[in-house]
Amino acid sequence: MTGATSRPFVKMNGAGNDFVVVNALERPFTPGADAVRALGDRKTGQGFDQLIAIEPSDTADAFMRVWNADGGTVETCGNALRCVGWMLMQANGSDQVTIDTLGGPTIARRAGVDRITVDMGPPRLDWREIPLAEEMDTRGIELQVGPIDAPVVHTPGAVSMGNPHVVFFTDRQDDGFVIGTGSLIEHHPLFPEGVNVGFANVLAPDRIRLRVFERGAGLTRACGTGACAALVACARRGLTGRKATVIVDGGELVIDWDEGSGHVFMTGPVEVERTGTLDL
Repeated sequence: MTGATSRPFVKMNGAGNDFVVVNALERPFTPGADAVRALGDRKTGQGFDQLIAIEPSDTADAFMRVWNADGGTVETCGNALRCVGWMLMQANGSDQVTIDTLGGPTIARRAGVDRITVDMGPPRLDWREIPLAEEMDTRGIELQVGPIDAPVVHTPGAVSMGNPHVVFFTDRQDDGFVIGTGSLIEHHPLFPEGVNVGFANVLAPDRIRLRVFERGAGLTRACGTGACAALVACARRGLTGRKATVIVDGGELVIDWDEGSGHVFMTGPVEVERTGTLDL
């Protein structure tokens, strides 16, 4: 039995992208931004990239609410969708569930032992959908980092996977560069809602090495929507096919931009790390 200010949680990760997941199906969970930041602190709190609440839904098996470690709410999180999908399937014995989010509904399916495939829906590619502050061709937007005559990275692709992403095509992926460039671009005026910043190195037509500086979370070990956005951005430029393995710091994700449906499917691992109780 837990008190009114304490909540049981499950700590999970999807390819290293880690979450504290709280069951709010029967009792609301509404932490303020300060509480989220305190819980997310890796030295003094539980530590996570995102805090997740599983809430009731009239139209789906559950609604997934997502807070970043900085306390802000975001539309969705691909790796968390796999973890929440797995939890719901374990609870109800099914092989498929529908999860609603602020970014729209998603279907999750079993894809093997502790592997889940999530239908992330079609990518949103119009500049207004990402959104950008002005009209641009999202295959390569007018943005560069470094000197005007010799930019370090430039002309990234822009994609929304329910949340905004920009993807630079580069083999420069060291921590300092990713964090420095990501923090520079995250709140750039071109992105009125902020943006997740990806750095994609195409190793082969079916292999991408990716690092992502996530809006509100910084450099993470994996970003599911970022992996989807990277595959779409690379495929639109002819750098890869429509299906590739995306290698992130925490593992590998298989991303398939299905030609028939136009939907992006992400398959990857889920792992339960531990359980515990949050004191709010």
